[in-house]
Amino acid sequence: MFDMMKMMGKMKEVQAKIKEAQENLVHITATAEAGAGMVKATANGKRQLVKLEIDKDLVKPEDLDMMSDLIVAATNKALEEVEELAREEIRKNTEGLVPNIPGLDLGGMF
Repeated sequence: MFDMMKMMGKMKEVQAKIKEAQENLVHITATAEAGAGMVKATANGKRQLVKLEIDKDLVKPEDLDMMSDLIVAATNKALEEVEELAREEIRKNTEGLVPNIPGLDLGGMF
């Protein structure tokens, strides 16, 4: 028999776990590089750039366009990597709390 109160309690537990996992995303980081390591970008699980390292040899006026492209490439790689890490963290924290329903993807919630 369907127990509505039990289901509501389970949903509150799921919401609490999701909130906790979202708060912990700030501690998950990924670093990516471009230009053979001349530019390194680090992003956190909240999709925020938290660190940018630029090789001092790149800072030449004639290299500004290349440096800009490398920064964009490194940042985008870091954001892609940390997004996957964040999804995995959410998945770990909510494992077993939500039934495995084909087609149900909670990934968009994060």
